[in-house]
Amino acid sequence: MIGIWSIPMSVRVPGNNVQLKRAYEPPSPDDGARILVDRLWPRAISKETLALDDWMKDIAPSAQLRRWFGHDPERWQEFCRRYAAELREHEDVLSELRLRARKGRITLVFSARDETHNDAVALRSFILHGLMH
Repeated sequence: MIGIWSIPMSVRVPGNNVQLKRAYEPPSPDDGARILVDRLWPRAISKETLALDDWMKDIAPSAQLRRWFGHDPERWQEFCRRYAAELREHEDVLSELRLRARKGRITLVFSARDETHNDAVALRSFILHGLMH
């Protein structure tokens, strides 16, 4: 979807092992490991309610990139390109997410209202297909 696949077929993550869920949706036993992938904590929600297994702030887009994007669908492709470039600085964290997703289901938790154009959608694609070149 986003770019060139750079992960060999033998180590690809099964697509159904990486789910997306808004922070404001209730947790489910089917979520597997729940990982918040936003840099900022979701508004008006407690740690208990969110029921996270991990919070990976470092994998979120930079504040500058997030502000530039502003969830503008016309900037989506360029956002994905810039986000992939930023993630090259954190490939260790991306590799950890891939490893966890190979072992079982993970749910990337995000707070954006736009469920189609947000960093978790791009991150899921990067986990499944690798970073764009």
